[in-house]
Amino acid sequence: MAADAPPATELPRGLSNSFSGPVDTTQCSVSALKELFERQHRFLNYFFSNLEYEAVQSFCQACLECKGVLCFTGVGKSGFIAQKITQTLVSTGTKAVFLSPTDALHGDIGIIGPDDLLVCFSKSGGTEELLKLIPYAKAKGAKLVSIASIPGSKMEKMCDMAVILPLERELCPFDLAPVTSTAIQMLFGDTVAIALMQARNLTQDEYAMNHPAGRIGKRLILRVSDVMLTGEKVPKVAAHVKVVDTLVELSGKGCGCVLVVDGTNQLLGTFTDGDLRRALQSKGSGILDQTVSEVMCAEPKTIDVTEKAVDAMSAMENPRKITFLPVVASGNVLVGLVTLHGLVSAGL
Repeated sequence: MAADAPPATELPRGLSNSFSGPVDTTQCSVSALKELFERQHRFLNYFFSNLEYEAVQSFCQACLECKGVLCFTGVGKSGFIAQKITQTLVSTGTKAVFLSPTDALHGDIGIIGPDDLLVCFSKSGGTEELLKLIPYAKAKGAKLVSIASIPGSKMEKMCDMAVILPLERELCPFDLAPVTSTAIQMLFGDTVAIALMQARNLTQDEYAMNHPAGRIGKRLILRVSDVMLTGEKVPKVAAHVKVVDTLVELSGKGCGCVLVVDGTNQLLGTFTDGDLRRALQSKGSGILDQTVSEVMCAEPKTIDVTEKAVDAMSAMENPRKITFLPVVASGNVLVGLVTLHGLVSAGL
């Protein structure tokens, strides 16, 4: 009986393998890959060496002078790049939107006004959907910019200004798949975004405001008051309380400490479970009948309620690592407690 044939590898439903010939694995050897990346490097160098920076400067100036919104558009791969550049611009402080040329011709062109700048991305400058859109955008009074790799294109002639992105050829062996052209589009758009960001003097805090959910935003925006424990969650006792009577507060709220306050809620000191262990080892159980003011740390490190949360984390790590900081307002009044666990949970 013949041995069973190995099961064929199945492709997802609806897909088929279009490659009919044998696979040449030598094309993915280290030397072949290195040569391919070096060739792409040469093509990118061609772009950098031949880019006309005067045209780029004029485009940047038009963006800065735009009183409305920068509208970016493109089709296919150029459309995806235009969307990504739009997102970079928005995140770095420039108002921008992506406009699908197809959707624009079916109502979305209503977003364009006379104060806006429409930036059209196309490798060839002959993309049919863009050529159809341009006259209607002009009729709305918008200023138009052509971003293409072929000089003298129809799109360039129809627009108010143009930037040529020099392209020697695509990395694709057939010079067809848009891989080098999209790389230089991305380089151009994202670099312009940073130029506009710098021209507008966007501060680090302003950048963080555009990224509130990210770690950068949290580190630059969150204040101690946003992450501290308050009210009944803060373990605190009066100075005259005996050490034995602090144990419920010390262990019950999971902070590993109690904060010692006077009648006006001024912070007098701190007492930790570490302090308790060390006192028991050195003095014995007799310390349980002492008042907490006799064994507390009378000069604890604190942080002001107006400080940033990231500064609290830094203070906990230097010069020696601690796990909590009392939060005080003017006059050393206790207003809360910030813990290392709370800061980590907040995403810092």
